[in-house]
Amino acid sequence: MYLAMNRFTVPLENAAEFEDLWLSRESRLQDMEGFVSFHMLKGPEEDGTVLYASHTVWQTEEHFRAWTRSDAFRAAHSRAGESRKLHQGSPRFEGFTAIQRIDAVQPA
Repeated sequence: MYLAMNRFTVPLENAAEFEDLWLSRESRLQDMEGFVSFHMLKGPEEDGTVLYASHTVWQTEEHFRAWTRSDAFRAAHSRAGESRKLHQGSPRFEGFTAIQRIDAVQPA
């Protein structure tokens, strides 16, 4: 499993617009081989900003890398420069490869 995450620091006054932008976008992730799941996470508010993280799970890092080189990726990110910048600085990318997995026990 490979987890790809981008963290965004968003001024509190931009939080609603930032959320609307993410909730209304067409991701195209479901069409990609190796895609497992996506979550947009809202974190704590601190010093007038809100921390957000986009969290995507892939079967392997190569599946994620293939996504970043795909036409679907370019299409999904084509509007990125159209809206005014809603977050501070650049998103911070972090990629992780799983070294252990523990699943919940499913009731019989």
